[in-house]
Order: sequence, then structure tokens, then C-alpha cells
Amino acid sequence: MGFISFADSLRLSRDEARKLARQYINPGLVTMMGLLNFDKQFTKAQGVSVWDKDGREFLDFLGGYGALNLGHNPPEVIEALQAVMERPNILQVTINPFAAALAANLAAVTPGDLERVFFCNSGTEAVEGALKLARAYSRKPTILYMDGAFHGKTLGSLSVSGREKYRKPFQPLLSGCEQIPFGDAAALEKRLQQGDVAAVIVEPIQGENGIKVPPDGYLATMRELCNKHEALMIADEVQTGFGRTGKLFGCEHENVVPDIMCLAKSLSGSMVPIGAVIARPTVWDKVYGGMENATLHTSTFGGNTLACAAGLAALETIINRRLPERTAELGNYFLEQTRKLAERHPVIKEVRGRGLLIGIEFKEREGLADRLTGGKLSELAREYYGAMVAGSLLNDEQVITVFTLNNPNVIRLEPPLIVTKEQIDQVLAALDRALGKTGSLTKAALTTAKSMFSGLLKRN
Repeated sequence: MGFISFADSLRLSRDEARKLARQYINPGLVTMMGLLNFDKQFTKAQGVSVWDKDGREFLDFLGGYGALNLGHNPPEVIEALQAVMERPNILQVTINPFAAALAANLAAVTPGDLERVFFCNSGTEAVEGALKLARAYSRKPTILYMDGAFHGKTLGSLSVSGREKYRKPFQPLLSGCEQIPFGDAAALEKRLQQGDVAAVIVEPIQGENGIKVPPDGYLATMRELCNKHEALMIADEVQTGFGRTGKLFGCEHENVVPDIMCLAKSLSGSMVPIGAVIARPTVWDKVYGGMENATLHTSTFGGNTLACAAGLAALETIINRRLPERTAELGNYFLEQTRKLAERHPVIKEVRGRGLLIGIEFKEREGLADRLTGGKLSELAREYYGAMVAGSLLNDEQVITVFTLNNPNVIRLEPPLIVTKEQIDQVLAALDRALGKTGSLTKAALTTAKSMFSGLLKRN
């Protein structure tokens, strides 16, 4: 196509965009999205809705994996961005007032004495910063993480994430990272007793492991055990933060104050990439205090004007509109009604979650194995059955959702926190219709699995 101008990019068709992405971005991803018919072309977005080029409205119940707490294109955030367009965005020879203000606001709303803030650009960068801080603070070699955890895909974050599919191609990963069972306080205590643990990193709810909520009291017990054995507690609130679970932060359900908290996703209202690490002053200052150590960990784009202006507006909007409280009420309703669906649809194994972070796990489909493929066809069908439900919701019901990365037999319901009860009811009805098609979904899962298996054979 030659050089593509911005004006030309506005006019790219679905087929043209698909062709370019296949050649220049990720051919495998393009193939997968095409098989599931996920690669639709959307031309407008506002609030909970997006529209395709034909003007059809879709409800977004994926919510940017938790980045869209304020929905698409929140006007309060856009107004803030427009107000700073003539300011320098990146200028390291001065103190950015917007970064200073956002850091102060984060210190005001996060639990306990969390106060020192480092700005970066994503959730995985926030986790990297937290791991570095914990190691440098404690001088101990071991980081404990949970089975099924997901903290990102950069090397350090991957080292404390739990699915082997994402870890194996990049081994050896960071040394000293050990997995323990999620929700098992006794196993945690036994490992901490060895005295070599720098930190324990945990998600208040495991998002990518299928929306798994820990047993009541687990986080509070972890806090006590970390204090007892002089290990830091790192709370990864990248997905659970900013009202998603019915509290401003997930750890507040048990009144827990971690030593380090990782933030990102909805911090900027989805408009500009941003991440943050916030830590207790006693932890931060031991590592980065004083002029000599002040530049040990830095980021060129971290704390830029646009990101921090968006963060200020997003955080103010979330608090002023009391979205955590609203989320708790709507989330209880959504969970209750989804569990009623499970009573009518035996294909559902379990419904779980908190607030507007809900997962539906499906029973594994029996009798799909093809002996000629050594069970590979059955494995692929199981892997993509959740995707088939998501595909039915997208293509037949105009509802957007996907499966969770570490547990693809679970689809997530994670709408913007501004969702209405009426929109929730629409999706519940759509789910009811989609789950009534279990026979056709099983057939679709087999068809997709066969296509993918055929592709594997051609590559081998």
C-alpha cells in the first residue's frame, strides 16, 4: 500500500487492516481473531457502548480488562487532556505539578500510610518496580507468588506469574521466585518460616485465573504473617483498583494495608497509558532516599503531563460519583442474577466474583477427543470453549467479552462501572440465549479446534 497517511488510516477497511496486521504485527493473532470473528471494525465509542461501521451498537462487558472503569472516552478526562495540551508533556528538568498533585491524591485515597509514588506506563512496569523495591529493601533472595497469578508479561512480572504457557518459552526467568497455593494461609506460613522471603505478591482477586476470590480473612492473615516474618506484602491492584470490586481498592475488603501497591489500567480513565507504584515511606526511603539513590529507578514517559492530568480527572470522577459504592450494589445484583442463570444452564460449573468483576466457569466438555490427534483436538476444544461462548455473545447478541488468560474456560463480565442496571439486564438475557445453544457451541468449539489443529499440522 506504500506509505499510509493518517488521513488514509481513517479510511482503512476491515480487510485492509487485517492484511496489514497479518504482515506487520502478529499473523497468529490475526488468524485466531478471524476464526472467532472477533476482528470487527468499530468506529465510535462512548460509555459502555461501541458502534461498528454499520451503526450497530455493542455493549462492552470486557471493559479493557479493567481499564475502562469510566467507560469509553469519559468527557471529564477528555476535558482535562484538552486543558493541558499547550503544557510541556515531557520535561525532566523541572517538577511536573500534575504528577505532584496526582501523587498527593493517591496518597490520600490509598489505605494506611502508603505515600511515596513512582509513575510508569503500565501494570507490568508497576510490578517490575515493586519487585525491585522489595529486593533492594530486604536484601533477601526470595519472592513468593501465587499459583494461577498473573502480573504481566515482562520478564520480572512473568517470573511471578502462574501459567506455564506464558513462562516456558522465556526460561530461565528471574531466580528466587517461588510459587505457593493461592488462599492457603498454612502453606504461606510454612514457607515464610524459612526467613529468606523478601516479599509476597498477591492479587486481591485473581483476574486472569478465572476471577478467583480468596477465602475470607486470607489477605488479613497474610498481612499478619508478613509482619511476623519481616517480609513485605505487595498488593497488585492493577485490575482490582479504583472501584472495580466495590471498594476503591480490593485489599480494603479486609482492611489490609500492604507495604507496596501496584496501580495502572483505570488510573487514567483509559485515555493515556499510566502505571504507579505506591509504597510506605520507610520502604521507599531506605532504597531511593537521598540524592545518591534518587535516580536508581526512572522512566522517560513516567509521570508525563497528559497521563497525570488524565489521572487527576479520572480519580476525582470515580470518587465524586461514588462509583465504588454503586459498583458494590450493582455487582451484588449481577452476581445474584448470573447465579440464577447457572441453575437453568448445567453447562455452567461456577459463577464467582466481587463487584463488577465476575467470572463464569464452564464444565469441561466430555467426549470430544479425537484419538488420531492424541487428545490434542479435545485439548483445543476445551481451551476455546469459553471463546465460543464469547463469540456467540459478540456475533449473535452484540455483547463484548472474552475468556481469562490463565483459565480460558472462564469468560469475564467486567463492564465499565458506569453501567446501568438496564444494560446488565440486557446482557443477562443475552447470556441466557447464548447458553441455550450449548449443542451448537460445542460444534463450533470442535470446528475451531479442527481448524487450529490443521494449522498446527501444516506448521510442523
